[in-house]
Amino acid sequence: MSHFTTIKTQMTEKEPLLKALEDLGYTPQDGAVEIRGYLGNRTAVEIKVPTKNPEYDIGFHQLGGTYQCVADWYGLREIDQQKFIEQLTQRYAYHAARAKLEAQGFTVASEEVHEDGRIHLVLRRIT
Repeated sequence: MSHFTTIKTQMTEKEPLLKALEDLGYTPQDGAVEIRGYLGNRTAVEIKVPTKNPEYDIGFHQLGGTYQCVADWYGLREIDQQKFIEQLTQRYAYHAARAKLEAQGFTVASEEVHEDGRIHLVLRRIT
């Protein structure tokens, strides 16, 4: 019996997702990989995130243009699923927004992280 759970996200781009995972302290593996779960069950994903538990991983695969998070959360007791997704979503949004703005010619003039986790960016564009 598989315990893999799939969580839909709004993440659509690979590079900001990989950077967000790195920001959270993970070392994602990109490519045709498999993640592990209960009793050695495996499932194919495009991004594998090894965890501290050597028998369980977190994965991401793209479906319909967005990435879905796949994991056997029963074996990942040290990771709070909701907190993980919230933190990942924030870091993803940060990297995706910066990439889009930099592509439009903006540069970061200053960046401030508030105590509550909000990020304040001041951008500048020279025309």
